[in-house]
Amino acid sequence: MIVGTAGHIDHGKTTLVRALTGVDTDRLPEEKARGISIELGYAYLNVPDHDERLGFIDVPGHEKLVHTMLAGASGIDFALLLIAADDGVMPQTREHLAVLSLLGLSRGAVVITKADRAEPERLAALAEEARVLLAGTGLATAPVLTVSATTGRGLDALRELLFTASRALPPRSSQGLAARLAVDRAFSLDGVGTVVTGTLHTGEIAVGDELVIQGPHGLAMARVKSLHAQNRAVERARAGQRCAVALAGLAREQAARGQWLTAPAVALTTDRIDARLTLWPGEAKPLRSGARVHMHLGAQAVMASVAVLDGDAIAPGGSALVQLLVHAPVGAWHGDRFVLRDAGASRALAGGLVLDPFAPTRYRRTPERLAELSARELPTAARRRARLLELAPLGLDLARCAQAEGLAEPGQGWALGDSACVALTGQLLVRVAAFHAQFPDELGPDAARLRRLVAPRMAEPLWRQLLEQLLAGGRLAQRGAFVHLPEHGVQLSAVEQRIAQKVAPRLALAGVEGAWARDLAKDCAEPEPLVRATLARLARQGDLHQVVKDLYCDTATMTTLAATARRLGAEQGKVTAAAFRDATGMGRKRAIQHLEHFDRVGLLRRVVDEHRLRADSALFAEQPT
Repeated sequence: MIVGTAGHIDHGKTTLVRALTGVDTDRLPEEKARGISIELGYAYLNVPDHDERLGFIDVPGHEKLVHTMLAGASGIDFALLLIAADDGVMPQTREHLAVLSLLGLSRGAVVITKADRAEPERLAALAEEARVLLAGTGLATAPVLTVSATTGRGLDALRELLFTASRALPPRSSQGLAARLAVDRAFSLDGVGTVVTGTLHTGEIAVGDELVIQGPHGLAMARVKSLHAQNRAVERARAGQRCAVALAGLAREQAARGQWLTAPAVALTTDRIDARLTLWPGEAKPLRSGARVHMHLGAQAVMASVAVLDGDAIAPGGSALVQLLVHAPVGAWHGDRFVLRDAGASRALAGGLVLDPFAPTRYRRTPERLAELSARELPTAARRRARLLELAPLGLDLARCAQAEGLAEPGQGWALGDSACVALTGQLLVRVAAFHAQFPDELGPDAARLRRLVAPRMAEPLWRQLLEQLLAGGRLAQRGAFVHLPEHGVQLSAVEQRIAQKVAPRLALAGVEGAWARDLAKDCAEPEPLVRATLARLARQGDLHQVVKDLYCDTATMTTLAATARRLGAEQGKVTAAAFRDATGMGRKRAIQHLEHFDRVGLLRRVVDEHRLRADSALFAEQPT
């Protein structure tokens, strides 16, 4: 169990920890000289008859060092809010209480210190004042104890309270969650190398693990060389423990307070976070959209702007969905708690719970998006995913979902809900039928073009999955890159097969210039209407390609021309008629006709006088060049 001491400066936090554990958490020379804690300090105490240690985080109380207190508070399981008997409740007492409450902490106690300096009446009045102070907070039912580190009064009772709380504390769930440690210190040790310390928020870390740290220059891989948990050398550490991790392959300058050490699968940074935010009841004014705040999450502290999503403002004591635009990338995962301080960093004003670290930049207030955020507030990952799947008309990215949740098991692929699958299938079949009616002489659209017609925002992998299901079920057919209804690709009659055999060598000989239907009929000595009908049927099957009305090219020629267009598009970023003409040796008119045909079938797209390559098109790519 991690115990955090909080309270106003010089209210005896460090002295109390030393009396309980025998460890002086003021370790810096400046701290010794000034008599105050500047950095987070740590000490440990064994729990009798229990295979566990209490880890104490001694956080600074000076007003200018509250950000350091917040870095430690995010990992606390049990809080000790200290009030000196000779001083009473002070400004930082109130702010530290607000921070602990806004972080959702509900386990703790108030400790009235320096009891040897006050009369019994004063101590009783302070205890009653403390109970009034706690009312309406998460620590409202916390006990109030009186101690003196100098005389030893009350220390045994306080230790027993902590031991009992430790034995009753349920372990932080490691089940299904990946390792995430919030780095609050980083340093180098001779013979060891780079060491980072922090509270392991979720998951487990073992010696030999490959982890990722999010540094100022991006992600860096590192291997766990050795590991201490609760100040003991161990082979494995679990969620909720204070850890010191020696990392191989990581330079000291790559690690700093505020970063996250995580399993590679869940490493992420974001600058937009959707969250549930609660404004501290003691605030005098509502919190409105556009407010600039200091955001404290894990061991990070960054500036952010607030946008209220389900209203214009949050009243004191009220709660609302918000989007936080963070001014520097941060690590954040679903369920993480954070605290906001005002722009002047003078007080804690709100606390929140991360719902989605991948918040959208557009459509963030639509009913659909608010329904998604409501789904993300459900209590279990399984229920959240099931509900999000119901709400996703274009499918759910399972890998992204697992990453946002910090799950140890990476998500695989995409999923589509039953109702969305039925709706998309209906749209797809209607669109293919409409294409056949509009272009009866073409076999059908290619798969990429069909996606743009039906679901342009759907992820390519999920689109292929849907298409494969329809092909396997016989509801669609595909020839090359072209998709069509099964009844649209009819078989040739014996007469049509004879004509097809006659025109094939003539089309091959015609090359990029193509051949006109009337000329093919004349050369083959066949009735022109019959040749036209056969050519149209061959085009519907994908065996021929009608460039303009009655002008046909064979597939081998079109594949060669498509390869040229792809090369020009890759080299120049565009395909112009002049460049295409020069590369193929055909005339300008015919070059324009071929490019316009490629526009129609979906290999290219027209942008003013240029043609741009569609990167997702597989037209002709499956044919040898």
